[in-house]
Amino acid sequence: MTQGFPRRAARRSWVRPALGLAAGCAMAVIGSALWAVPAAARQAAPAARVAWDGVFTDLQADRGEREYGRTCSHCHGLSLEGDGAQEIPALVSDPFMRHWRGRTVQALFDTLIRSMPADDRGSMTPRATADMVAYLLRINGAPAGNTPLPSEREALAGIVIDQKSSGSPSP
Repeated sequence: MTQGFPRRAARRSWVRPALGLAAGCAMAVIGSALWAVPAAARQAAPAARVAWDGVFTDLQADRGEREYGRTCSHCHGLSLEGDGAQEIPALVSDPFMRHWRGRTVQALFDTLIRSMPADDRGSMTPRATADMVAYLLRINGAPAGNTPLPSEREALAGIVIDQKSSGSPSP
């Protein structure tokens, strides 16, 4: 039994460094692959648009404003100010932008169609939801464009809610 101990100790003396080297190489290969995938995905993916690119029409936002008055204002208020005491979020200005900045229009659309209005969840049609999103974008400063915001949720994934860049023209 004492003879086996030195042999085990000798084996451990080269196995640990070899395993460490193999693990390090594996991590380097995996890390390189993970670093390369997002770069390839960025090149293949179309450039994301932002809400300030005129992604809705005024007519659509007007319909959304009327829909808001019928279905949302009794909770969120006529001025979209919400009610912090009742945990009803504001839908305008800094609170809205802090919550949605960097997220997609699809995420906003999904939230509205799934959970609004609170007293009749899921009752909004895709068209009414797209109109409501257009109104919320306009009331938060995004300019209207010539093409309506699509009511198909997949088409909204490439539009990011973000404030206009400093190089964008004023609405």
